[in-house]
Amino acid sequence: MKALAKISGQPKDSKLAASLADRFMFQDYYGDRAPEQLAKEFGPKFAQALFQAKPGSWQGPIESGYGWHLVFVDSVIPGRIPAFEEVESDVKTAWLGDQKTQAIETAYKAMRAKYTVLLPAAPAKATASVGQASPQNDDRTRGMGF
Repeated sequence: MKALAKISGQPKDSKLAASLADRFMFQDYYGDRAPEQLAKEFGPKFAQALFQAKPGSWQGPIESGYGWHLVFVDSVIPGRIPAFEEVESDVKTAWLGDQKTQAIETAYKAMRAKYTVLLPAAPAKATASVGQASPQNDDRTRGMGF
């Protein structure tokens, strides 16, 4: 809490904030990320707390799987359903991919229906293993009355 009090009112790129921070193994800036993306990287509780934080100021501490964080939220842009025109090319590409997959699967099933696969029966088990000596398969014992 002392660190938050020191950087309160400071801008996001404050040298004071950087001097108080521990090094983080990943990146320092996570702008333009959806809640789902942040939840995957830091955990759902962290993402939820982050999107409830007041934009334009330092907030925290907020716990993640990596520890406790003081964060500066630039802005929060609420999600929206895009207009069809915005996603039309993505939708078309996905639909064409699905159609191709279905066509390949249909062709495969049609080709397979034309064939019958027969597997040979398993060979009968030999009485003596190959390479092991026994009175029946050892030349040295033939004709010796064994």
